[in-house]
Amino acid sequence: MSQNKPFSLSIFEKSPKSLGFSFPAEWAKQEAMWLSWPHKEASWPGKIDSIYAPYCEFIKVVADGQLVRINVADKQMQDFATEELRKAGANLANIAFFFHPTNDAWCRDHGPAFVVNKQTGEKAVVDWGYNAWGGKYPPYDLDDVVPTKIAKHFGWQLFTPDIVMEGGSVEFNGAGTVLTTTACLLNKNRNPHLNKEQIELYLKEFYGQDQVLWLGDGIVGDDTDGHIDDITRFVNENTVVTVVEENPDDENYAILQENLRQLKTLRLPNGEPLNIVEIPMPAPVIYEDTRLPASYANFYIANDVVVVPVFNDPNDQRALNILQGCFPSRKVVGINSVDIIWGLGSFHCLSQQEPANGDMALHHQLSEKKRGNSNPNV
Repeated sequence: MSQNKPFSLSIFEKSPKSLGFSFPAEWAKQEAMWLSWPHKEASWPGKIDSIYAPYCEFIKVVADGQLVRINVADKQMQDFATEELRKAGANLANIAFFFHPTNDAWCRDHGPAFVVNKQTGEKAVVDWGYNAWGGKYPPYDLDDVVPTKIAKHFGWQLFTPDIVMEGGSVEFNGAGTVLTTTACLLNKNRNPHLNKEQIELYLKEFYGQDQVLWLGDGIVGDDTDGHIDDITRFVNENTVVTVVEENPDDENYAILQENLRQLKTLRLPNGEPLNIVEIPMPAPVIYEDTRLPASYANFYIANDVVVVPVFNDPNDQRALNILQGCFPSRKVVGINSVDIIWGLGSFHCLSQQEPANGDMALHHQLSEKKRGNSNPNV
């Protein structure tokens, strides 16, 4: 966890970037998808039992084509998860469990940030500090150490920047550009001792990037203070999809119009503007008088599929059609997220991709399949 130590350039002397590592785009070949099994009832008060069916459907769709690795507290949680996955018809041979206890399920933010060495194919882990979105939901001590536990288990090189950073707050094009928001990264509940330029340096050096592009605010109901993965996502090196609200009376309308305006001003390192694909928002999803952060942008890109949250809304199919046009080589699948979004996040928030690293990754994938549905920690 970040202790708000004084800023020093010495932290960057052996940074991932200086050693040839970078964070791949989500559409790059993956070895696995990481999850942390949901168990915190307070994250879905009164609804946690109803989320397991769509959650396991998400796992099933991804596990049909690649490994899924799941953090669980113990054998009892593993057995419960296995039974839920069996009921969903998931390919258990492609699912492995790890005894890494967590406080909550949001693996995008507390899970490892995987970087890959472009020369050697070596994989490493960045363990950013994690404070549950500015200390909103303590305790978070178990979540904060998950990346280090995973790196130690696999023997991967580990980098510890010692500042707070969440996976949902950053979006990558795989060609040196990271997209983020001022609302989140400049919020004083994260790293109050750092200014914008210093945060940019951390992003470049520890994610192995060349350029940081900034947007402003996130959508209404987003308790993360404006994560990028609810508003704007890269779908290739120079194209983003961004959500727009079509109802001028909706409280997200002005926010997302300003986001769109800012996107149009951004330039890639070659001076070219971004290609911008607009995608609609669903109608407001409200539960117990709470506006929830329902957004089609919170999709997960797997090797063979793109899993998109849908909300029993007339715009569901429009959004799926637009995204299918952005991912012609993958099948775009919508999964009902009406119950999951009560936790204030969806499929992208729940997951973290582990990139492949050439022949080593293929060998490991084959050997893990042979082990079947076993716990590699036992």
